[in-house]
Amino acid sequence: MTPALLPLLVAAPLVSAALLAVLTSRTAVRVLLPGTAALGLAGGLALVGATGDGRILVHQVGLWPAGVSIPFAADTFSALMVTTTALLVLVCSLFAIATGEADRRYSAPLVLVLSAGVYGALLTGDLFNLFVFVEVMLLPSYGLMAVAGTLRGLRGGRTYVTVNLLTSTVFLAGVALVYGTAGTVNLGELAGAGRESPTVAVAAGVVLLAMGVKSAVVPVHGWLVRTYTAPSPAVTALFSGLHTKVAIYAIYRLYAVVFDGQASLLWIGLVIFTATMAVGVLGAVGETTTRSILVFHMVSQIGYILLGVALFTELGLTAGIFYLVHHMVVKASLFLSTGAVEHVHGTGDLDRLRGVARGEPLLALAFLGAALSLAGLPPFSGFVAKLTLVAAAFEAGQWTVAAVAIAVSLITLMSMLKIWSAVFWARPPEPVPAPEPVPAAGPGAGATAAATRTSPRIRTSLLLPAAALTAVTLCVGLGAQVLLDLAGQAAAHLLDTSTYVEAVTDR
Repeated sequence: MTPALLPLLVAAPLVSAALLAVLTSRTAVRVLLPGTAALGLAGGLALVGATGDGRILVHQVGLWPAGVSIPFAADTFSALMVTTTALLVLVCSLFAIATGEADRRYSAPLVLVLSAGVYGALLTGDLFNLFVFVEVMLLPSYGLMAVAGTLRGLRGGRTYVTVNLLTSTVFLAGVALVYGTAGTVNLGELAGAGRESPTVAVAAGVVLLAMGVKSAVVPVHGWLVRTYTAPSPAVTALFSGLHTKVAIYAIYRLYAVVFDGQASLLWIGLVIFTATMAVGVLGAVGETTTRSILVFHMVSQIGYILLGVALFTELGLTAGIFYLVHHMVVKASLFLSTGAVEHVHGTGDLDRLRGVARGEPLLALAFLGAALSLAGLPPFSGFVAKLTLVAAAFEAGQWTVAAVAIAVSLITLMSMLKIWSAVFWARPPEPVPAPEPVPAAGPGAGATAAATRTSPRIRTSLLLPAAALTAVTLCVGLGAQVLLDLAGQAAAHLLDTSTYVEAVTDR
């Protein structure tokens, strides 16, 4: 893949979104929405192939000189993120088509604009343009929160908009402070500035604070729990894999480049991210719906992912990046499998769902595999992710952090078994006899047998998206060395940013 093609990853979804805003037919949606996501997946895989050996692709948009143009830069880390993002957009789009949600006016264009913003945020080498692309990502998200038109969705959307507008204001203020203190917002030119200048460190700290809110770390995690249970299952699954993960990516990138991995500040991250692991999993214990349990676990797993940057060792960063990719896939799978149940049965309450596994064994296996992966059991990717992260914590001498990570994994397993036993494995209720019709006059009257109401079946098109992502986590677990090598390459660029800096500044 040539560097000049990098802007196409952002431009292609925007062009498709414009077409779908005009072409409202169902056929256009079914072709352009997954087709554009598939092209993004192909582009992401091409990026992984081009950067897997340590090469960094850089393109100055419009061929303007560095410092004037918008720099797009792709290394192994951003390539992995682009690939995983495109995979989730494709799978969630297929689920939205199966549920009929994609047929809602402007739903498909909003998803495509959202994906364009994510790709731009992952590829930009400029702090201000990171803010711009994050806003491009957020604006269609506000529409997707409200597109269902339910009262719960509107309430969740109100909280979502309020929190993100406030956080974006803090983010923009931080970018302005960085520019005012350092005289630039180019990431290459900011290399090491946070370590060398206390004023730049404070300014960049404001940006990291905004990213912390957007990634939902404790104690600023409450907005996630209140909002991610409100939209449709397809939107929740999509948001789970994209929104907070862009903020996590930004934290990794900014701390590595701007602060140069400054060791004296890492204890702050260790305290906050360990608390995030524990608070998230404990919050899930008392929840009674599938989505609320999974959202609290999402908070907990964010703590795991960010431990990688708090350790800031080669093994720690490798484990964190591996965990990030794994979690994006697994969490989306869980939201899609429980979302299929919620779409068909009309509820996600544990007390109102029973015995789904008896009628839907494929869906049950998809959920069980993803749940075991989330808890960190072999042979799934979650086992490798948690084992590597705990090993990194032991290597760094962080025994307490490692002990908390192991304990949280056990509670996570208990919560997943709670959903499994209540929704999938428990004995289904006895069929309810339908009222007998009033006997009609004539021969055969009274010979009608009582009918029974049975549980609705879940269509195959609703099962396959979750099953496909569970298959991915199984394959990643069995062939973990491939992703570990790529994550190790990405970690090397974060430990030694000189190659990235030289490429972005075009020196």
